[in-house]
Amino acid sequence: MTYIGCHVSIAGGIDKAPERARELGCEVMQIFTRSPQGGKASDLTPDLVSRFKLKAKTYKLKATYIHTPYYINFASSDNRIRHGSISVVRSELERGSLIGAKYVMTHLGSAKELPPNEAMEKVIEGLKKIFDGYNGETQLLLENSAGAGGVIGSTFEEFGLILKSLHNYKSLVGICLDTQHTYASGYDWDTDYKKTLSALKTSIGIEKVKLIHANDSKVGFNEHKDRHEHIGKGKIGLQGFKNIVALAKKNKIDLILETEHPEVEEDVRILKKFRGK
Repeated sequence: MTYIGCHVSIAGGIDKAPERARELGCEVMQIFTRSPQGGKASDLTPDLVSRFKLKAKTYKLKATYIHTPYYINFASSDNRIRHGSISVVRSELERGSLIGAKYVMTHLGSAKELPPNEAMEKVIEGLKKIFDGYNGETQLLLENSAGAGGVIGSTFEEFGLILKSLHNYKSLVGICLDTQHTYASGYDWDTDYKKTLSALKTSIGIEKVKLIHANDSKVGFNEHKDRHEHIGKGKIGLQGFKNIVALAKKNKIDLILETEHPEVEEDVRILKKFRGK
């Protein structure tokens, strides 16, 4: 079964998120467990974790997904930033295991100050360090980027290389595919859908895609900008999303929206309509 949901605020505590998710029509939800801009993470006390799990069960959420903070950068030439990114993502996996989250997803960062090959080596090295001694249940998903300014992970080929390098950790690593980022990176979900699907199968493998961020695009095809739009109001269009939902349904991949509230509720309804009962 493919379940549909959106990113939900944790204002006031993570235990407030499940009710908000249900009000928006979510069957699954995505949250931050800490401020996406930086700062110390709040404690996940046993009482808070218990309340969160109880409410997630009460509101019949099928799964919780965690997005890492925006500042993660495994490709930085600054050791402090790179090692800090490794530490935070590892912490998010452990926090995810505490609350029963299925996946943590992260961007890989930008290689503005390093040659591409060296940056890729840093990314792979950092990802391997995350799993050193990790024995939690929450898995890590690598999210593709829109490809602006030396950002790592905008092409399916890059992810294929990364996944191959992480072969020893294949049970812990998958891909989160953002539809807006793929479109902005030159993958068409509408008129050239078969070509996009073929590239995905060849470079990554459909089985490695564990989650889809279903976002339409404010920017045009291959413009390399990260600009989300509501379903059907952007450049990907409704037929593109019918193809995306069909792909998700066939492969039992959940769909998460990252568009603005409260209009995201309508986006959830559109995707559910395309999915059917």
